[in-house]
Amino acid sequence: YLIDHAAFRSRCCIIVSRAQYSTVYDHNEKVMKTCKKMGIKTVAVHSDVDANAVHVKMADEAVCVGPAPTSKSYLNMDAIMNAIRQTGAQAVHPGYGFLSENKEFAKRLAAEGVSFIGPDTHAIQAMGDKIESKLIAKAAKVNTIPGFDGVVKDADEAVRIANEIGYPVMIKASAGGGGKGMRIAWNDEETREGFRFSSQEAASSFGDDRLLIEKFIDNPRHIEIQVLADKHGNALWLNERECSIQRRNQKVVEEAPSTFLDPETRRAMGEQAVSLAKAVNYSSAGTVEFLVDSRKNFYFLEMNTRLQVEHPITECITGLDLVQQMIRIAKGFPLQHTQAEIPINGWAIESRVYAEDPYKSFGLPSIGRLSQYQEPLNLHNVRVDSGIEEGSDISIYYDPMISKLVTYGATRAEALKKMEDALDNYVIRGVTHNIPLLREIIVHPRFISGDISTKFLPEVYPEGFKGHQLTATGRKELLATAASLFVAAQLRAQKFLGDLRVSNTQQERRSWELCVELEKGVHMLGVSRSGATYTVEIDGDKLEVSSDWNLASPLLTVTLNGIHRTLQCLSRNAAGEISLQYLGTTFKLRVLSKLAAALSVHMPEKVPEDTSSILRSPMPGTVVAVSVKAGDTVAEGQEICVIEAMKMQNSMTAAKTAKVRSVHCKPGETVGEGDLLVELE
Repeated sequence: YLIDHAAFRSRCCIIVSRAQYSTVYDHNEKVMKTCKKMGIKTVAVHSDVDANAVHVKMADEAVCVGPAPTSKSYLNMDAIMNAIRQTGAQAVHPGYGFLSENKEFAKRLAAEGVSFIGPDTHAIQAMGDKIESKLIAKAAKVNTIPGFDGVVKDADEAVRIANEIGYPVMIKASAGGGGKGMRIAWNDEETREGFRFSSQEAASSFGDDRLLIEKFIDNPRHIEIQVLADKHGNALWLNERECSIQRRNQKVVEEAPSTFLDPETRRAMGEQAVSLAKAVNYSSAGTVEFLVDSRKNFYFLEMNTRLQVEHPITECITGLDLVQQMIRIAKGFPLQHTQAEIPINGWAIESRVYAEDPYKSFGLPSIGRLSQYQEPLNLHNVRVDSGIEEGSDISIYYDPMISKLVTYGATRAEALKKMEDALDNYVIRGVTHNIPLLREIIVHPRFISGDISTKFLPEVYPEGFKGHQLTATGRKELLATAASLFVAAQLRAQKFLGDLRVSNTQQERRSWELCVELEKGVHMLGVSRSGATYTVEIDGDKLEVSSDWNLASPLLTVTLNGIHRTLQCLSRNAAGEISLQYLGTTFKLRVLSKLAAALSVHMPEKVPEDTSSILRSPMPGTVVAVSVKAGDTVAEGQEICVIEAMKMQNSMTAAKTAKVRSVHCKPGETVGEGDLLVELE
């Protein structure tokens, strides 16, 4: 069946369902690669909008299981079971989400004699229910967070329980995960609102609106232990992953190992994680998540009975292929290693690259088509797990993850430097992405020193993320690059490639006086050229800028006074407007000749729109509820409507106290980014 490749190559088939985490990203590519390596044939299931997805193209067979809405496709057990029967699949790897932790699905597979590549139904049920898992953890002598060990019935009971526990509290879905259905409440009003949103998100994402409440540990670290257990009573802990950099309870940057843990704490956490796995007779790869306070006290948070998005960093430091281990365990083979044989070799960092606008609440979803896409695989020790390619569409139906960008080094400093280079060389066009935020996180002094917690982003950026803040040196580097690029483009435009009839007698120009506008500042620059090197004079300082000046390439590799930089020219036009991605952040510049700059002052300026009287959708999504009608008076901060995007509900509020003039949306409608929702008088 498995492992003995030659004997079973023709008979083995795995049907791989789509990951919850996107129409764009899908770890099933990793499953496909591992299966091919093991000689196993694969079948992919997909919704109709994912017919051209990468995982579909990689599979030996593919079956459409319904339209885009998850309830009609990836959560449609009947359709998936039919696909299994139709193709004769012998095993199922469920991916990251949706049915990966659904005990009913596992039961139906068992009834059909199909292997589920994951734990058995008892473990899924016990650990998938946060209430039951907490009770089991207590019995297994695992440290747990104080809280209410039952189901919260309604908002009134939620308020009562929250007051008994003491604020702040965490309201979260009993069957949840991935940050869905989770809210922090600091008072009674936030508890009522959190109960409403969490229950709605939980029902939408998991088909289960049960909630629990527990004490919120302020300013903790989120550290998880990877476990691996077989069907023979053997279990291992494969070290930890530091997952504290989060937004909206969803991880953004992870690393392995953690800078915070000492060997004793690591061992204690690992042993408790294994105890919990053994308490439910766990068999497969799983993750036990802990909150760790500043004194290294740790508390059980939840157990994910599936492969985690961030599993590659564990693979990097241990050398184990977790998907291969899951397949072996599902077949019934014992573990190949002992605890003493599990190493920590080097350091690995993972950045979750999302199609999101990081300037809006650290990341609101973006949709569109990838007009240009180039992964930085030319760099050594860089791994990109993605399920998209150039031309792929990113829609509103699924989570907007593009890829997992992983870098590895012998030391943490080496892995971080590699991540800087990888992010600078990652080309993504057609959608807004979060590379500016990722690039800033990994070079921030607090992150480099390891001084992080789950509140890192709001503490470091209390006014929201604003992009890279230019230093005086950085500003000069950017200005010099833009000026040199402008001149290089002008010189290229004057040449006729391959046309020898054009006279070359005219003396080629060697110097220029330019005016460059950047961030409302105007700078006069002198530029002189010698071959492929430009000398740019800015405020008395001279910078030498050299490059091959390949204007057709999305990447612009330049040397500035001996320092190597990789920038990206996102756009440029005849009006001198240039968009450059520098150190992750996009900067808009305008380069003009001295004459053009003098004339531009006579051009009229566009008056910006008054946004205080209108509410526009900050993201593409679906209108879930509209709380006002024309003629109503709303107070500043009052909820006007709720937009759901990628299974997360977002409350839209009034910017001022005013009367509602008109409402331009209704529940159930799909809206795009920037669409007008409500007008105020």
